[in-house]
Amino acid sequence: MAGKEAPSADDESLIAGKRSPPSVDVTVVAEKEAPTADDATMDAVQRRLMFEDECILVDENDNVVGHDSKYNCHLMEKIDSENLLHGPSQRSETKVTFPRVWTNTCCSHPLYRDSELIEKDFLGVRNAAQRKLLDELGIQAEHVPVDQFVPVGRMLYKAPSDGKWGEHELDYLLFTVRDVEVNPNPDEVADVMYVDREKLKELLRKADSGEDDIKLSPWFRLVVDNFMFKWWDHVEKGTLGEVVDLKTIHKLTS
Repeated sequence: MAGKEAPSADDESLIAGKRSPPSVDVTVVAEKEAPTADDATMDAVQRRLMFEDECILVDENDNVVGHDSKYNCHLMEKIDSENLLHGPSQRSETKVTFPRVWTNTCCSHPLYRDSELIEKDFLGVRNAAQRKLLDELGIQAEHVPVDQFVPVGRMLYKAPSDGKWGEHELDYLLFTVRDVEVNPNPDEVADVMYVDREKLKELLRKADSGEDDIKLSPWFRLVVDNFMFKWWDHVEKGTLGEVVDLKTIHKLTS
């Protein structure tokens, strides 16, 4: 899963951060949305990121068509009306979308900047993953070299968070296996855990039953249900290359 420290035979895998590294949102460039009265209650850090970060807009075939603010890209009104499409830790309670849900290690949200628009060898997505691992989990760049990220696949999904916010993303799913020191950013991450297969299955069971108020992000659940355990086998065998498929865009529904 994107930006995730992949499970190995001996080590548990880290569940942290946000969403899988997307190739980012939307089909058309929308006009800037002005802040509303409701936005006044938004956490200051999240508010700054929502209005300053420019997400890459793509069509459903992953062709870049423009850019727009993270704020616009996560408004369900624009996702539905304009088809905006952009590209487990426990998410911070201050997150605008899906606060305090458990999810994949990190979501890169590539931005509309030269270093993250590089298509050759998926370098833009890898650069974004390295940047967000530092931003969200305090993992230093030298501990996660960009050439050690393995892009495995792509998926397209849409999921509402509440009446106002939601997600519509084309995500690149990345693996890396590294020995790192984690220092979570409390503005992004409320908690982290390492899981082996059985712990992950237990987390799924609790989410399904509502036990311990466990909730999973819809994108993480899609990755787990459709790919995770099969990929886990190949990580352990050292044969991950056998399942790499970057030609297909898996259109999934939560």
